[in-house]
Amino acid sequence: MSITDNRKAFHDYFIEEKYEAGLVLEGWEVKAIRAGRINLKESYVVIRNAALYLIGCHISPLPTASTHIHPDPVRTRKLLLHAEEIRKLIGKVERAGYTLVPLDLHYTRGRIKAQIGLAKGKKQHDKRASEKEKESNREMQRAMKSNRS
Repeated sequence: MSITDNRKAFHDYFIEEKYEAGLVLEGWEVKAIRAGRINLKESYVVIRNAALYLIGCHISPLPTASTHIHPDPVRTRKLLLHAEEIRKLIGKVERAGYTLVPLDLHYTRGRIKAQIGLAKGKKQHDKRASEKEKESNREMQRAMKSNRS
């Protein structure tokens, strides 16, 4: 079940491969995510010390968050993947010019997981072409729908 999507990622990048990663979260963050108070739009993934980190993901704290904790809505959060997957991603990002972007957050067996994509950036003309393709598909669907009626 999806919590939130990063639609901007599909607009700005060609997604080559997708990976599912766990997130290291604090208690107030889990409660806020379950309440739907999360934004992935400006977030990205970086590699530091052979580990992946989610940066720029905004989780708005609930007003009922504990008083002894001072929540940081945009703190850096660690992503959990198998060591072999991390090594593979590091190689592709450093050598092949790929980027890691968060695609969505979802639940898997009650746990919050992030889907990250290995992506190549789109140029402006690529964005226009994919927009035209989407529009032509919509027109085709409308025509098919009107023919059935």
